[in-house]
Amino acid sequence: QVQLVESGGGLVQPGGSLRLSCAASGNIRSIGAMAWYRRAPGKQRELVATITSARVPNYADSVEGRFTISRDNAKKTVYLQMNTLKPEDTAIYYCSAEIVPSWLRLPSEYWGQGTQVTVSS
Repeated sequence: QVQLVESGGGLVQPGGSLRLSCAASGNIRSIGAMAWYRRAPGKQRELVATITSARVPNYADSVEGRFTISRDNAKKTVYLQMNTLKPEDTAIYYCSAEIVPSWLRLPSEYWGQGTQVTVSS
């Protein structure tokens, strides 16, 4: 079984910072690209940032310059450092990853359960 577990969400004031983590566990052969998405109330899911297995990042325009995605391949963990947070960043944040389980040869996309981020004074 393969799981992704997020942590680090919470309540923060505008202008503040949070760091999200997402750790993969289970019988994993390899991990490819990893990503963070978010879903704000009443809105569709939005891609926030991606990072390849070679650690090449890409960001949505709405978070460029404020958020930083990184990964630790040894720990099978992806991070999202969020600075200068705005109320419009309030959402449930989900991580996803392209994972090849030990019992397969091709990757499947796995999702975490989500972590709430609320930016409010």
